[in-house]
Amino acid sequence: MADINARKAAKLYDYIDKSDFYYNNVDKPYRSRMNVIFRIRDESLYPEFLAQATSAGLLFLKGHKLVGGLRASIYNAMPEAGVDALLNFMEDFRS
Repeated sequence: MADINARKAAKLYDYIDKSDFYYNNVDKPYRSRMNVIFRIRDESLYPEFLAQATSAGLLFLKGHKLVGGLRASIYNAMPEAGVDALLNFMEDFRS
């Protein structure tokens, strides 16, 4: 499970780190493997991102009420295919 979880988190963080649309401001040593937080550079797009994500079956991506942003919870029960679906959605939304 540890290897799978590391791979899932690495996929998301790699995509976010290479993006000019999304970003993560947590230093790499302190990033969670279970809750990947990220932001959209244009904050006005959050409502549309969340609405489209919900329509696509990607739920509970709204970040914590105190810090905002977006959060993908990828605990053990989340299959790698779910992370791939999120990545595909994020790329489609960015486009």
